[in-house]
Amino acid sequence: MERIGLIAGNGQLPFLFAREARARGMDVVVVAHRGETDPALEGEVAAFTWVRLGQVGRIVSTFQKASVSQAAMAGGIGRVRALTEARPDMGAVRILSRLRSLRDDALLRAVADHFEAHGITIVAPTDYLAQVMCPAGHLAGPRLHPEQEKDVALGVEVATLLGQADVGQTVVVRGGNVLALEAVEGTDETIRRGAKLGGKGAVVVKRCKPGQDLRFDLPAAGPRTLEVMAEVGAKVLALEAGRTVLLETQALVARAEANGITVVGIP
Repeated sequence: MERIGLIAGNGQLPFLFAREARARGMDVVVVAHRGETDPALEGEVAAFTWVRLGQVGRIVSTFQKASVSQAAMAGGIGRVRALTEARPDMGAVRILSRLRSLRDDALLRAVADHFEAHGITIVAPTDYLAQVMCPAGHLAGPRLHPEQEKDVALGVEVATLLGQADVGQTVVVRGGNVLALEAVEGTDETIRRGAKLGGKGAVVVKRCKPGQDLRFDLPAAGPRTLEVMAEVGAKVLALEAGRTVLLETQALVARAEANGITVVGIP
């Protein structure tokens, strides 16, 4: 049976990937990150190994022993955890020594190059997840009113610039004012910070970085995002269509409808 590797982070994306790969008749060999990956994933795959963040050599050797020649990265790694708990092995040190920048894209591309040099091709998880990519158009909640449409447009403009700097993917806007930009704290805390400054009614925009390598760090949104928005009174979630993963779509839509939150996919 054909095998595929999965380098798993947090959230539901590793589960979605593993289930689709299994449905295609593949054995899934998982390397999971301690403190990030849900242990329940072990029950859904053929092989499962724990590593600490930064143990690149261990990941390579695990896949080589399992005769894995292709692997995908799915799920996030908390950036604060990455700063405080990484345990780089010699494989990671070799990668870092060749880098001029530690920005996300440069680092992840260097990691992919390292795997490929050891016979493991990194593939895009979207090849297996087309059914959960955000469609274009109105998805849930009330229709946008003109002021919200203006805020969405501003958020897209600023998120594009933020992505060009390889900093983050989320922008919070209200009434033509940019309230918060995502950095290491992640989407949820960005939303909370924006709402604290701008009050209820905030617009949250999330999009890929320009020129994003679709093998890595795709933006995602799920019921948890809607929980945080409802908690602080944010009213619009605008996601880049075709390049954002929707997690637990039915639950996301239900939560949006229950809380009067608009969800739209923007081209």
